[in-house]
Amino acid sequence: MVNLTPLDIQQQRFKTRFRGFDIQEVDLFLDQMADAFESLLKQNENLKEDFRRLQLEIQGYKNREDAFKRALLNSQRVIEQMKENAQKSAELIVAEAEVKAEKILNKAHNRLAQLHEDIAELKRQRMQIEVQISSVIEAHGKLLEISKEGMKAMDDEDSKIKLLQQNKA
Repeated sequence: MVNLTPLDIQQQRFKTRFRGFDIQEVDLFLDQMADAFESLLKQNENLKEDFRRLQLEIQGYKNREDAFKRALLNSQRVIEQMKENAQKSAELIVAEAEVKAEKILNKAHNRLAQLHEDIAELKRQRMQIEVQISSVIEAHGKLLEISKEGMKAMDDEDSKIKLLQQNKA
């Protein structure tokens, strides 16, 4: 392909021959062709410039798209990390609650065992007191028995004395 410029077209001269073309008509046509060619070259240059500008814009959009993709991936990573942290935090809270519950349960078991020991001690003390009261009652019963025997003996003595006094009188 030959690179023609509008100036090449305007300066193009043809040989004239007998009965050739009308020179003015050819020159006018060449001028029109040069103008049309120049217009096409300018339009082509404008299109090339528009094409370069659009390519730059596309590249900018691609760069932004890549940046958005990276930001989205980073956001997803952050969200996943936050989920993991929340899960770990929840697990830690549950573990702490289980430890506290275990401590409370142990305290309750210890308290229950202490109460059972206290109840057993109180039963033992009650039995001792019952034995002591029973011993005291038994001792008092014996004393009462002895006292009754003593009274009977005194009554017998009194009866004997009365008989003796009646017999003397």
